[in-house]
Amino acid sequence: MAELKKIAVMTSGGDAPGMNACIRAVVRNAIFKGVEVVGIHRGYEGMIDGDFENLESHKVSNIIQRGGTILKSARSERFRTKEGRQKAFEQMKFAGVQAFVAIGGDGTFRGATVFEKEHGIQCIGVPGTIDNDLFGTDYTLGFDTAINTAIDAIDKIRDTADSHNRLFFVEVMGRDAGFIALSCAIAGGAEAVVIPETETNIDNLITILEKGWYHKKSSAIVVVAEGDEAGGAYDIARLVKEKFSEYDTRVAILGHIQRGGNPSVYDRILGSRLGVGAVDALLAGRRNEMIGVTNGKISFTPFSKATKHHQEINKNLLQLVEILSI
Repeated sequence: MAELKKIAVMTSGGDAPGMNACIRAVVRNAIFKGVEVVGIHRGYEGMIDGDFENLESHKVSNIIQRGGTILKSARSERFRTKEGRQKAFEQMKFAGVQAFVAIGGDGTFRGATVFEKEHGIQCIGVPGTIDNDLFGTDYTLGFDTAINTAIDAIDKIRDTADSHNRLFFVEVMGRDAGFIALSCAIAGGAEAVVIPETETNIDNLITILEKGWYHKKSSAIVVVAEGDEAGGAYDIARLVKEKFSEYDTRVAILGHIQRGGNPSVYDRILGSRLGVGAVDALLAGRRNEMIGVTNGKISFTPFSKATKHHQEINKNLLQLVEILSI
């Protein structure tokens, strides 16, 4: 394999707090190792358009504490086509880029897999998604910040719920996975949690709420992952209210507030470790792998495995919500 002289870094898919910390780490470690770095704006879209920027050390100063991504992000329909990937390869070749770090989720890694197969471009992926659903890492970049942002909102909702004897259905992000919802339910003292990984039984949910009412609870909170099969918070609240009307019922949708904000200390450290590790992995000749942290140590998982399998919900944590809700 030819010695790497120039690499690129990009962010793709949904933004996640800690991406900037990771970009900073990639740039600084590459420069430390004598390798040039190019930033690709707007993910695969920017790769196709040649929207590149040479990144020097000072260009990533004062970004570790910022949410979002300085490189911007986008989803690219054009990159799904062979013609789009050919154009991206031509742009990378013209810029002298030999390998790249892709910060994103499973769609990002699937794209990198096809790109490498067709054009031989070496890639290491960094798991940047607030959903924490990628196989091969204990935590994904942005998850810790997202749950802390959500729990701050839930704590405030509990105050007003207590003041008015209200039942709140709080919807958090999680189209395909309930990790955010489950963590917030435990940390926020919720009476119940509704997630895509388990079948939602409205009658069982009502039974839980009735027990709280008879135990003279002055409020109740149900955390709902947006992707639950029974519907979002509004649908579930309507179904519950039809059979249980003791509480004054309200719905709160936290939405994209969970993606924003300054990254937590954990996400800054995680982004820094993964960024440095990704550059080292490229220099060592690794390719088509996702870097992660497992049991506190840097680990690598092939893209094919990271995107095919998903992190599984800890059933003991589900039971914890039930036990602590009485």
